[in-house]
Amino acid sequence: VIVDNLPPRPFGIRMIRVTADSTTDQLQNNTVWSSYTEIIDVRQRYPNTAVIGLQVESEQFGSQQVTRNYHFFGRIIHVPSNYDPVARTYSGIWDGTFKPAYSNNPAWCLWDVLTHPRYGMGQRIGAADVDRWALYAIGQYCDQMVPDGFGGTEPRMTFNAYLAQQRKAWDVLTDFCSAMRCMPVWNGQMMTFVQDRPSDTVWTYTRSNVVMPDEGTPFRYSFSARKDRHNAVEVNWIDPDNGWQTSTELVEDTVAISHYGRNLVKMDAFGCTSRGQAHRAGLWLIKTELLETQTVDFSVGAEGLRHVPGDVIEVCDEDYAGISLGGRILSVDRARRILTLDREITLPSSGTTLISLMDGEGLPVSVDVQSVTDGVQVQVSRIPDGVAEYSVWGLKLPSLRQRLFRCVAVRENDDGTYAITAVQHVPEKESIVDNGASFDPQPGTIHGTVPPAIQHLTTEILAEEGQYQVLARWDTPRVVKGASFSLRLNVAAEDGSDRLVSSAGTPDTQYRFRGLTPGRYTLSVRAVNSQGQQGDPASTQFSISAPAAPSFIELTPGYFQITATPRQAVYDPTVQYEFWFSDAQITDIHQVENAARYLGTALYWIAASVNIRPGRDYYFYIRAVNQ
Repeated sequence: VIVDNLPPRPFGIRMIRVTADSTTDQLQNNTVWSSYTEIIDVRQRYPNTAVIGLQVESEQFGSQQVTRNYHFFGRIIHVPSNYDPVARTYSGIWDGTFKPAYSNNPAWCLWDVLTHPRYGMGQRIGAADVDRWALYAIGQYCDQMVPDGFGGTEPRMTFNAYLAQQRKAWDVLTDFCSAMRCMPVWNGQMMTFVQDRPSDTVWTYTRSNVVMPDEGTPFRYSFSARKDRHNAVEVNWIDPDNGWQTSTELVEDTVAISHYGRNLVKMDAFGCTSRGQAHRAGLWLIKTELLETQTVDFSVGAEGLRHVPGDVIEVCDEDYAGISLGGRILSVDRARRILTLDREITLPSSGTTLISLMDGEGLPVSVDVQSVTDGVQVQVSRIPDGVAEYSVWGLKLPSLRQRLFRCVAVRENDDGTYAITAVQHVPEKESIVDNGASFDPQPGTIHGTVPPAIQHLTTEILAEEGQYQVLARWDTPRVVKGASFSLRLNVAAEDGSDRLVSSAGTPDTQYRFRGLTPGRYTLSVRAVNSQGQQGDPASTQFSISAPAAPSFIELTPGYFQITATPRQAVYDPTVQYEFWFSDAQITDIHQVENAARYLGTALYWIAASVNIRPGRDYYFYIRAVNQ
């Protein structure tokens, strides 16, 4: 009962039963005051919040919690005043001002997070502390159209995510930067951003303009470890065609896998809702680790410091190349276009040779080398304005790759010099990544398509709790929504036929069989889509049997002791060895357990406490056992 039109407070409410109370046990209808609820009609405000209200009948859901999903546009953020976020175009020259608009360009989403005073870092840093011009260049790069893998095009990078909980500022910042292939850098005045994209070389470093250390090696190189060079990536991304659930995109470099074996890593594509973008993110990781393996360290004086973190520099190291590639210009003859170099060079018999010179603005300019006289008199096609004596030159030969590096750190040393750290930069990586996606077309029916055959099916034999177990693992070449996997395990019978041992289904890409007996097994795995359509099976064989005898025994003598180490022809981590020891040879192998002394079970055994004497023959008897 709802009581409204109430009088001014205070007032009382009384409920009276008009029917008489029951006087018999056959009728129980006592009236009890249970509770009351005060209803206050007031219009609530939800500042800075988008609120959606739904009224539903509880009978439709019972005791279940009502769940809702929404597809919505995010915040209205600040974007450049000359930017059309719908067409993703820029008009004219930007004057540094902003306008409000919706955009999923990751550069301007990051600007909003850094400068907004309510939910971002705006109370810690101001707009003047963030390099908007670097973000402008990054935003333009993100908006460039690239192939989407289905025959169309899409923006290179978009960002669609929401922050549901408070996190550390640095973690959020690095997540945003990961969506743009960039990293944040403090340049001494403001926060700027370095993006992994092709850019012009800002300076050339040779042995003539770096600090020569005492050991005589100005450029010191280090290389990434083999285990850090992954050739397969599982990229997790949000799939709109999968109900906005997480899907996995598998990206592989088959050539690297065939050379080095499979090295898998998993990654999350933050804010990614495009399969093409997820594929590019995984391919970028693979190519970065496989192609950009070098790091160089060197030192320069204050005069030689001509770049900041993020700039691309050229290193002409004659020790690495085995030929003179750089130095200083001793004189400039503009009339005859002849440069006198500080060291001799040799031109190749064919191909075009370029020489890099520094113009008056301090930028490298490459010109053709037409002839060389006496090894040091170089005639060029033209001499750029501002080329001066004792400026730096660098040689580009047709037979040698130009060695480019991107600076990642500049540190001041105690002696007034600056230590430079740079990582290898391969500009061709961009075209490999952006044009490397090719997907099967979308199906023309809602009933689905036949899933592809699985790949990389492997088995691992384990021994746990006194029984044999086999762990099977596999991958899929592409994502199939709603797919599961059907497994059939057969064992070879004595009559030569196959007998079914176990069948199972799983949505995962691995499965464990337990309680297996010795025998030769065949495992078959195939993908099954949500309509029950099965893909082609993939099969593998394995055997569970007594371990093979050691291929040979390695005996290592010691001081009144001897060590016996069995060696296997094929390594099996489940195999150990039982050791017996005797000072007499046992011809009947079946009598070893009775006639010899049992030492124990191990991978090797040191016989040191069995009264070993010089000049005597002793015998080890070893049997392989598995777990």
